[in-house]
Amino acid sequence: MNHRRTASRLVSRAATAAALATALGLGATAAATAAGPAAPALPPPAAAAPAAGSDHDGGWHQDGLTLSAADNKKVDAFVARARRAERAISPQVRTAAVISHAALIGFDQRLKSPDSLKRKVATKLRENPGQTADQALGTVNDAVRFTLQWPAGKYSQGVTTASGLLAVWGNDSTRWSNTWTRPGYKGINAAWRAPRSGQLFEVQFHTPESKRAQLETHKLYEEQRLPGTSRMGVPPARTKLRAWGRVRELQAQQDAIFAAVPVPAGAEQLTAPARRLPAPDPARRLPAPASAPGSDS
Repeated sequence: MNHRRTASRLVSRAATAAALATALGLGATAAATAAGPAAPALPPPAAAAPAAGSDHDGGWHQDGLTLSAADNKKVDAFVARARRAERAISPQVRTAAVISHAALIGFDQRLKSPDSLKRKVATKLRENPGQTADQALGTVNDAVRFTLQWPAGKYSQGVTTASGLLAVWGNDSTRWSNTWTRPGYKGINAAWRAPRSGQLFEVQFHTPESKRAQLETHKLYEEQRLPGTSRMGVPPARTKLRAWGRVRELQAQQDAIFAAVPVPAGAEQLTAPARRLPAPDPARRLPAPASAPGSDS
């Protein structure tokens, strides 16, 4: 597939959609240009849960995981940067959803909670002795995250349109995990780097069936990754045989749920768009706004 030519067509389509939206008075969310959409008014992110794991010395602990005061402070600073960057990222994702006819799922949870991030960093530090908090944070791509969903029959075209627009607007595709043909999890998880802030963010591309399976398996996955549960692929010590058996049982349950998810036509061939595609001059792409239905002009 020629992603450059496809994305160029998408820009033209986006420009047309922008003019139509303006003419019909559909609001800023639907309006987009090749340079990216203007920021519409956004609902505030869901309030972060209180930091129940905070220590008196400034550290953090939860479920057997810990962070020193210095590392905890670094994660808090990372959270603050992600929140600032999200204000510019969300309008683009929302506009891509409108143009590609996607449902934007769980938008209020677009920011990962501080405790969830701290748990993720603490787990990385525990599993990788010698790794620093800065190194662990450098691998986090879902502090800002979104889910776009289409019916199976519109999935492949929807993913192509939405991802092409994100690329045209200057977001670099840094990771593209298409697991539709693999055992286990079904869907596409894509990571992007925003052009101005450099913030990594994640966009998951789902069908209603794959999203339902993800939600159904979430508790199983959470139990599987608890500290003390042996990691998949790592030979367990004799004293951990029971935990190892539980890990395999949890994985088998997840695999069975995902195996029942229908694979959309063409999904296995979806690949990441080219990085930083040039954006055409929007002045040459936007047609003159048509008169809105019922107007006097």
